[in-house]
Amino acid sequence: MDKSSKIFVAGSKGLVGSALVRKLLSHGYANLLLPEIDQLDLTSQQAVAEFFRKERPEYVFLAAAKVGGIYANNTYPAEFIYLNLAIQNNVIHQSYLHGVKRLLFLGSSCIYPKLAPQPMKEEYLLTGLLEPTNEPYAIAKIAGIKMCESYNRQYGTKFIAVMPTNLYGPGDNFHPENSHVLPALIRRFHEAKIKNSPEVVVWGSGTPRRELLYVDDMADGSLHLMELADELIAPELLSYPKPCFVNLGTGEDVTIREMAEIVRKVVEYPGIIVFDASKPDGTPLKLQDVSRMHDLGWRHNVVLEEGIHRTYRWYIENIAQ
Repeated sequence: MDKSSKIFVAGSKGLVGSALVRKLLSHGYANLLLPEIDQLDLTSQQAVAEFFRKERPEYVFLAAAKVGGIYANNTYPAEFIYLNLAIQNNVIHQSYLHGVKRLLFLGSSCIYPKLAPQPMKEEYLLTGLLEPTNEPYAIAKIAGIKMCESYNRQYGTKFIAVMPTNLYGPGDNFHPENSHVLPALIRRFHEAKIKNSPEVVVWGSGTPRRELLYVDDMADGSLHLMELADELIAPELLSYPKPCFVNLGTGEDVTIREMAEIVRKVVEYPGIIVFDASKPDGTPLKLQDVSRMHDLGWRHNVVLEEGIHRTYRWYIENIAQ
């Protein structure tokens, strides 16, 4: 990409999109298209077509999505499948029609089977049953991958995808019910500290393991792929039947119990942690094989405890007030 290239970041105000914008600006990309949700409804085929016709972006980061944790996925399954499919279909198809040079689709590690071998390789996609609690969301993301792959095969487009592991960081959703596990823990421990509560209750047994990636590392890895030359991208990500997507993570995981202990330490909460085993655990193991991304020349930078420190500082400055 040239520094003057016109770049559309779909979903620029969310956790993922805002990190991408920060990274692009820090690398000198200033010609960014960042429409607000009230300016562009990505679920509207007509609105997205008109936007592409008028603005003609050269590169697209498709980070817009309906996202949430176990509770939200269980409560709003129809919204998770419909909204995500609509957004993807509109943006990917219009990118093809208007000659976008390269598109990056942001997926999720939940695309893999619930009992996939660990660590999860890209070729494990569609080899088993999905985790039931987020199956509608996962199916939408799988459809997005296959849409990129299909357009590459039929039309010669250069649409690639990354499957980030569990993301966290500045801009995260800290809603007490609809957030992912790490921001939920940060909020819960902080509020318990303020209220002098003697204990914090954490959903599940504490035994599932999770891989976590600081969101600015995700943005760094995504930009790395978009800046790679065609001759480096094509053999790995544009050569069907090789997967057109790549895992984006750390290759390291912790238990929910260990994660909770780190959050307690960062927040400086003095009470005890109680695990409510009557609540769902979700997938028991979710560790990605990131060797393919390493081979493409990228590794993560921010270790978990440092990332949680940065996230907690952002929460204090922006949410807790």
